[in-house]
Amino acid sequence: MSTLQMIEAAADRLRGHVRETPILTSPFLDEIAGRRVLVKPECLQHTGSFKFRGAWSAISALSEAERNRGVIAFSSGNHAQGVAHAATRHGIASVIIMPSDAPQLKINNTRALGGEVVLYERATESREEIGEALAAERGLTLIRPYDEPQVIAGQGTTGLEIARQAADLGVKHADVLVCCGGGGLTSGIALALEEHAPGLRPRPCEPEGFDDVKRSLETGQIQSNAATSGNICDAILTPQPGDITFPILNRLCGPGLSVSEDEAMHAMALAFLRLKIVLEPGGAVSLASALFRRDEIEGDAVIVVASGGNTDPDVFVKALEFLT
Repeated sequence: MSTLQMIEAAADRLRGHVRETPILTSPFLDEIAGRRVLVKPECLQHTGSFKFRGAWSAISALSEAERNRGVIAFSSGNHAQGVAHAATRHGIASVIIMPSDAPQLKINNTRALGGEVVLYERATESREEIGEALAAERGLTLIRPYDEPQVIAGQGTTGLEIARQAADLGVKHADVLVCCGGGGLTSGIALALEEHAPGLRPRPCEPEGFDDVKRSLETGQIQSNAATSGNICDAILTPQPGDITFPILNRLCGPGLSVSEDEAMHAMALAFLRLKIVLEPGGAVSLASALFRRDEIEGDAVIVVASGGNTDPDVFVKALEFLT
């Protein structure tokens, strides 16, 4: 189980290897949201998403013998790139299992960052089964995308930064909106905030129709999505919350939020126009929640974790149409 001590230890290992991302603001976004909107752009992190934090944390925590045998991961793209880049910077091999319908940019980037990409069919094959079989066959260490204590610890370093930055801005009470798939980032942030900023309440944000975490929090039991594909927010489409992450989410998070594909795309366009950053659809659902679910949010400020920016150009062009 991930703990605050693991997060703080991960922060020590990550120091000098990850970027401390800033807090961005815009009066135009404040007006839409009806409150101060403080955006933490993890799209500016190495490999374009927060996933590099967890990948570096997990790989750096391995023994030398484990690292030398190489690592394996499964991901639709952001965890893939994070693990590939972290592994390459550690001088070790990585095998990345990716769905064949993942954005081509993410597949290409993963290969360019040094990962050996193995494609699978999301609808008919199990990435977990493929990963476990390859790990056993080649002696690789499997680094899971969210249900892995050291990955959660690495993602939790985002929460340590939020606690410091919010304090510097005089924000003691606010909802912290986090794009949520399996819950690694949200649960890591929740653990960090519990100790360092208890007035900041994490809330998972998801696409409509794939809101398994929101429904799980409502029922107190893990709920699954009927489908695992078919939404533009590919980065955060997971079958259900993790066995490790859900108890943390259930204990520490406020109610979940969900937004439509169009709202996510609109948020991408506004992030570009007002903050000058590029988000992918799955990385924009938190901002979309802040802007378009204002009546479901409490307080005079909201903190938004914009989790990733690895979008294909054609998707970004479609998003910009929301400005016309």
